[in-house]
Amino acid sequence: MSGHHLNIDAAPATDAALHDTVHLANGLSCSVPTGSPLAKLLNSQRTWEGPDAKARLKILRAAKSIAIVGASPNPARSSYFVGTYLQQSSDYRVYFVNPNAKTILGETAYPSLASLPEVPDIVDVFRRAGDIPAVIDEVLAIGAPTVWVQLGIWNQEAAEYAESKGLTVVMDRCIKIEHARFHGGLHLLGFDTGQITARKTIR
Repeated sequence: MSGHHLNIDAAPATDAALHDTVHLANGLSCSVPTGSPLAKLLNSQRTWEGPDAKARLKILRAAKSIAIVGASPNPARSSYFVGTYLQQSSDYRVYFVNPNAKTILGETAYPSLASLPEVPDIVDVFRRAGDIPAVIDEVLAIGAPTVWVQLGIWNQEAAEYAESKGLTVVMDRCIKIEHARFHGGLHLLGFDTGQITARKTIR
């Protein structure tokens, strides 16, 4: 089924297990058990894309402040690494949000977005996919314009919901990789180039 556009509708309930009907681009269809690994895979097909590279660059250039939700004081966690990078390699005002921490990277850790001293331009989220809708509601409540959900985290329904409320959404992308890429530190695959000289950035 690789390469085909898929539409999935729940088939009517029967005495047997519920099934999903999968409609292929060639007009054929097949039935797969609801809840099966194949059904889960087909239902996870991504159709939402979010801002392209130039739009993401514009977001990063316009921002002055970033709040990291789910920031961790544990140096082994990716949020700690990203926070360190943003502190040392950017001009952003960086805020850490974690109700269970007092300080992170020498800065005050805030219990919620509402407790921050300013409304951040970007809310960078390190939370499980199922937690994203609640974070979006917090973002809407404080009036922040952009939600940036970290690499490896995907919730398409949450992204569509956030956009319907007027938020800009970036999802499943590392803000550290994106910032470094646009500022000459990484090539397009996101690896360290070893170069420390300035490079021309995307226009």
